[in-house]
Amino acid sequence: MRPTPLRAGIAATAATAASLALAVPAVAAPSTDALIAEVYGGGGNSGATLTQDFVELANRGSAPVAVDGWSVQYLPASASAASQWQVTPLSGAIASGGRFLVAQAKGSGGTVELPAPDATGSIAMAGSGGTVALVTATTPLTCKTAADCAADERVRDLVGYGSATVVREGTATGNLSSTTSAARPQLADTDDNAADFTVGAPTPVNAKGEGAGGQEPDPEPDPEPGDKRIRDIQGTTRVSPLLGQKVTGVPGVVTATRATGDRGFWFQDTAPDTDPRTSEGLFVYTAGLAPTVQPGDSVLVSGTVAEYRPGGTAASNSNQTLTELTSATVTVLSSGNPLPEPEIIALPDGYLPAAGSGGDIEGLPLDPATYALDWLESREGMAVRADDLRVVGPTNGYGETFVTTKPAQNPTPRGGTVYLGYDQPNNGRIKVKPGSATPPKSNVGDVWRGATVGNIEYTDFGGYTLAAKSVGEHVPGGIAPEKTDATRQFELSVATYNVENLSPADQQAKFDRLASAVVTNLAGPDVVVLEEIQDNNGATDDGTVAADQTYARFTAAITAAGGPRYQWRQIDPRNKADGGEPGGNIRVAFLFNPARVSFVDRPGGDATTPVSVVKRGGRAALSVSPGRVDPANPAWENSRKPLAGEFTFRGRTVFVVANHFNSKGGDQAMHGRYQAPVRGSEVQRGQQAAALKAFVDQVKSVDRGANVVLAGDINDYQFSPALGTLTSGGAIVDLISTLPPNERYSYVHEGNSQTLDHILISSNMTRYRYDVVHINAEFADQASDHDPQVVKVRPSTGNPHLDKTVFAMEDLLECLRGLRP
Repeated sequence: MRPTPLRAGIAATAATAASLALAVPAVAAPSTDALIAEVYGGGGNSGATLTQDFVELANRGSAPVAVDGWSVQYLPASASAASQWQVTPLSGAIASGGRFLVAQAKGSGGTVELPAPDATGSIAMAGSGGTVALVTATTPLTCKTAADCAADERVRDLVGYGSATVVREGTATGNLSSTTSAARPQLADTDDNAADFTVGAPTPVNAKGEGAGGQEPDPEPDPEPGDKRIRDIQGTTRVSPLLGQKVTGVPGVVTATRATGDRGFWFQDTAPDTDPRTSEGLFVYTAGLAPTVQPGDSVLVSGTVAEYRPGGTAASNSNQTLTELTSATVTVLSSGNPLPEPEIIALPDGYLPAAGSGGDIEGLPLDPATYALDWLESREGMAVRADDLRVVGPTNGYGETFVTTKPAQNPTPRGGTVYLGYDQPNNGRIKVKPGSATPPKSNVGDVWRGATVGNIEYTDFGGYTLAAKSVGEHVPGGIAPEKTDATRQFELSVATYNVENLSPADQQAKFDRLASAVVTNLAGPDVVVLEEIQDNNGATDDGTVAADQTYARFTAAITAAGGPRYQWRQIDPRNKADGGEPGGNIRVAFLFNPARVSFVDRPGGDATTPVSVVKRGGRAALSVSPGRVDPANPAWENSRKPLAGEFTFRGRTVFVVANHFNSKGGDQAMHGRYQAPVRGSEVQRGQQAAALKAFVDQVKSVDRGANVVLAGDINDYQFSPALGTLTSGGAIVDLISTLPPNERYSYVHEGNSQTLDHILISSNMTRYRYDVVHINAEFADQASDHDPQVVKVRPSTGNPHLDKTVFAMEDLLECLRGLRP
């Protein structure tokens, strides 16, 4: 399950450019309107000019905020158990863009009066430090720590100033004195007081705009362009050379806005330089506020240069960063200006430079003429265009769709782009997400005819992304769910299907769709290997491990759809020992049609007892059936254990092993900052493959003619080391590799059609028909994210010479009965 993206990971200083350190976690949710703009506790003190303490509020929202029943509250800097929050009630409203002055205690010093306050209290605030809270109630707060205040939903904004060490957002502001206050000049709310507030001379302003001593605030000087352009901020590498620095008056024209999610806008320089490495576009992050500018506005933007890394800034996060401006102020010089012409996306053949295995490429100079992802980085923030895009990854639940700018690159027969090797990443792929336009829900093979326009950014789950401004005409490609043909009389059909965390917590519609696929699309296989069956209450984490209700409901749905009356065999895992969704206890299992195939039950198999191979009547047999393969092997730690079952079909024994290897979670992103990416999860799958291969070798050492089928979600490619281990020696054949290269897929990830699911059979099983049945992975509407597979095989008698005679007789019988040509 994809997590909800969180905006964490802004690097703020050049000193942290190497690590791009994560900002301090928030205490209170950032306010989108009313907040604390300035605090001053030195009024009336020795050396002070002003006679009173004050708290100034502001409203950065687009509508007035009523503060009736609200309060401003104060807590000393070194709050003890006996300390109490002091309360000043409020009434009235803060106008949109306006101020609201709360006067506090008056001292004996100072000579300048505050402007007429909008509310008055009697709190004697400390000059050097304390905590001020804006609260949507008048009852005194009771929280004495940052964590407790964060949990109090009444706290609208919180400022720890000066020496406040316990209750504050992030880090407290700088130290204050009788002559200095802490003010929020840009009204930014990043939940870090030190970042949001600056220390300077106090500047109280009331709702009428009056300043101290009855003076009007100094008028703002006419804005002028500063000495930095967008290209100076973007630089010639992936990290800005101005990281952490404040820039002023950066000119450009707004090209697009985003009013939801990570709110902000893009602007672009209309006088570009001639260096192809430097982008002329930039994103301005406006935090919780919808942008107030419009496309065509000519603007000057001031703010702090930051690098936002989707997913956070831990070293283990291999995502690249998005260069942007934060805490920004914007001056609109004029509106209705022509927008820069979007540049046509023209990606070179290379993908990304390598800095050694897992080397960090962020400091390498961009080479957009050689590498596709360097080209995209050098256009980060800019408006770009692509024509006649073909969809290669179906629209997901977030409205995101993968398309290709290179339709001739490894096309599948159904319109996708097949992934055939680590050295063939298919660099024409790019993700398109909703921007000011929402792309149409699309399946693989659909075409967006004409121009699609948007701005380039870097996001989690897919890398470089086009935030859509307009999308070409949606032309359906016409793919339909496939159906395999019927199993013949003398064939044993074995299918594998990852049913994606199936449990009784799911709606009946999911059970019905999966059941219909088994009956209609897979033609009711004799044996179905299932992956991701959850326990009886799904993700509820209460120790439940039994899954009989899940199987009963699924098999009932299959029967209701006109399919066989399947029976099931499985072994409950130990609680939370097999990975997957916490509490779900996913496992592998067998369904089988007893009217066609028999399961050989041998008791004794459980979560920890290993199955072994014994000789019975001169042939191989399982010690327990079903039984787990080598479950104590560390290779299976926090992962599903293979389940072996012994079946008989027309007097012949067939050993089927259900598999679900460990996931690719934790591998470095193909599009990430570490190149070449390290696929750390391969190590465990290699160990798992070795353990499974050892079991197959054990079967074959007892009976060379034994029929073995390995099926399931191996979570790896046909060209991977794990599959190489399984097929080494030639005893086992991976059937996906017998297909034409452009048909080797059962799953679509980030626009690459690839295979994670496999059926492997022992090489003595020479008569088979194999089919990947495409019903899910290419479609926006999915019952699972995996496509099932099925093999229809003639089990061997164990004697290749006898097989020829038996198969010939079976062929003749089928012909006489009119079952085959």
